[in-house]
Amino acid sequence: MLKLSKVILLLFAFSIVAFNPLFAQEGNEADSHKKESFDAGEFIIEHVSDSYDWHIISFKDKDISVPLPIILYSKNPELHSGKSFHVFMSSKFHHGHSAYKGFQISENKPNEGKIVELDANGTEIGKPIDISITKTIAEVLISVILLFWLLFSVVGATKRNKGKAPTGIQNLVEPLILFIRDEVAKPTIGDKKYEKYMPFLLTVFFFILVNNFMGLIPIPPFGANVTGNIGITMVLALFTFVITTINGNKHYWKEIYNPDVPWWLKFPIPLMPIVELSGVITKPFVLMVRLFANMMAGHMIVTVFVSLIFIFGAMAGPIAGYAISPVSVAFSVFIVLLDILVSFIQAYVFTLLSALYFGMATADHH
Repeated sequence: MLKLSKVILLLFAFSIVAFNPLFAQEGNEADSHKKESFDAGEFIIEHVSDSYDWHIISFKDKDISVPLPIILYSKNPELHSGKSFHVFMSSKFHHGHSAYKGFQISENKPNEGKIVELDANGTEIGKPIDISITKTIAEVLISVILLFWLLFSVVGATKRNKGKAPTGIQNLVEPLILFIRDEVAKPTIGDKKYEKYMPFLLTVFFFILVNNFMGLIPIPPFGANVTGNIGITMVLALFTFVITTINGNKHYWKEIYNPDVPWWLKFPIPLMPIVELSGVITKPFVLMVRLFANMMAGHMIVTVFVSLIFIFGAMAGPIAGYAISPVSVAFSVFIVLLDILVSFIQAYVFTLLSALYFGMATADHH
C-alpha cells in the first residue's frame, strides 16, 4: 500500500507539471507580454475532453505532445487540386495556431476545437468528414490490444496449468470471470441460458474496467477519459439494446404491447403500452448516462482540485499556490483512490444491468 501511495504521488507530481498553465505563461517575456489570467473552466474542460494530440507537458511558451493521425475527407476537393482524402499528423496544426493544407482547428463557436475547412481567403466554410485518430480512439485501440494480450495470456496459462491452482495473471483474471458467471450471469439470466451471453458480458466488463483504470494514469499512452466520453458509452449501451431486442421472446414483447393490466389502462389511450415501450428506450439511455456521468465526474473533480493550486497562485501569488498544493494533492490522491473503487463498481453495474435486461427479455412466462 505504501508503494502504491508513492506511485500515485509521483504521478500527480508529474500531472501537476503537465497540467500547469502558469508554467506556459511565465518566462523572460514578462516585460513585453502581460500574463494571461488562469481560466479554471477552460482548463478543466480541456483536460477531460477529447483532442487531436496527446499532451505531455507545458513548459514556458511550449507545449510538448504526441501527435496523432489526422484523416479527413474534404467536401470541396476543388480547393485541394481535386484531392478529397487528406492524411497528416496533428503536429502540422502547431496546437491550433496555424492552418495546414486548407484545414485548421477552429477557435470559433460553434466549431471550436473541431477541424474546419478554409477557403482561399482563410475563411471557415464548414467541417470536412473527420475520421481522425483522436486521443480517445487511440486509447481504445491500446486497450483492445492490452485486452487481447491479457485474456489470451490467461487462456494459455489455463491450458498449461490444467488441474493445478492458478498462478500469476491467471490468478488475477480467473476470479473475475467466475464472479461474472456465478454472481451476475447465472442469477439474472438463468442456468440454462447464460452461456449465450457470457462473451458479451465478459467483453463489456473488462473493456470498461481496463479503460477506467487506464484513464486514471496521467501519462501517455494513458490518461484519456474513454468511459467519460458519451460517444463510447452510447455504443456500449446500443450493443446491450440490440442484443436485448433481438433475443426478446414472445412473452417479453407481449408485456410491452399488451401487458396484463386493467383494460382502461390500454383503451382508449394506450397508457401502459406507451410506458412499457418508453422503458425499452430509457433502459439503455440510463446505462449510457450513468457510466458517462460517473467517470466524467471523477476526472473533473481531480482536475478541479489540481486547478486550485493555480487559482490561488493567480489570485495571491506563487506562495499561496505552493501553500495550498499539499491540500490539493492530498484530496486529489483521495479522489483517485476512490475512483479505483468506482472503476470496479461502474464496470460491475453496467454488466449487471445488461444481464438483467437479457434475463427480462428471455424469461419464460409463469
